[in-house]
Amino acid sequence: MNIELKRAYDSPQSKDGYRVLVDGIWPRGVSKEEAKIDEWRKEVAPSSELRKAFHNGSLDWSGFRRRYLKELTSYRESLRDLAQRARKERVTLVFASKEERRNNAEVLRQYLNMLK
Repeated sequence: MNIELKRAYDSPQSKDGYRVLVDGIWPRGVSKEEAKIDEWRKEVAPSSELRKAFHNGSLDWSGFRRRYLKELTSYRESLRDLAQRARKERVTLVFASKEERRNNAEVLRQYLNMLK
């Protein structure tokens, strides 16, 4: 699969391919024109409870990852089309987090790579 990750605050490029915002809320200070988002999948963002627990430090990365993967199972069928698209073309998962390596987009990429 060809799935890339990119912060919403980084400039879009043609090589990004199909751009999917995977956060539950629109990134602050980024216009829709600037973002060049092809699709917004806010329903697959981590629950507010999970996101808050991770950001306030009461849940570590491993715990966040495990719980978010569990949440994603309820979207398995609706995510198949995105996984299929990533088999055919580049898909860039767009996120707002300052943390570029440990974020929901990284976990979602892992989940999409597991879908068949």
